[in-house]
Amino acid sequence: MRKNTSSQVIEIAQQRAIDLYLPYFGALTPTEVWELTKSGVSIAIVDVRTRAEWVFVGHVPESIKIEWQHFPSGALNPNFLATLKDSVNVDSNIVFMCRSGARSHDAAILAASEGYPRIFNMLEGFEGDLDSEGHRNKIGGWKAAGLAWQQS
Repeated sequence: MRKNTSSQVIEIAQQRAIDLYLPYFGALTPTEVWELTKSGVSIAIVDVRTRAEWVFVGHVPESIKIEWQHFPSGALNPNFLATLKDSVNVDSNIVFMCRSGARSHDAAILAASEGYPRIFNMLEGFEGDLDSEGHRNKIGGWKAAGLAWQQS
């Protein structure tokens, strides 16, 4: 099987966004995010999970951590956009990541609406979907793909 070039991966991500009617630049799988970072494409991975998830579940090394919602209340982070603006250049390739791809989708919509042109959502998230026994980390996701992560 032939590996895709970074430009092909980005084209695939853009086509997914078109096919899924997404209001942002593209949607990537965890493996595609990894391929892009390893090929030298400059990407900011913004982890929008909660502090508790970063500490107890793990996180991607060198990711930028900005809570979308606070734990345990679930209240939206009123400083999310300001923190994003302070942390990442508006013209960067930004990949939002959460547990399964839902919160990161919402963050991607907000960032795109605020003028960030190269926003991606990471499908499957860090932990992926629930399996038949109600567990994560087996079906999809960064961890199940065997990609680099660490735990505090």
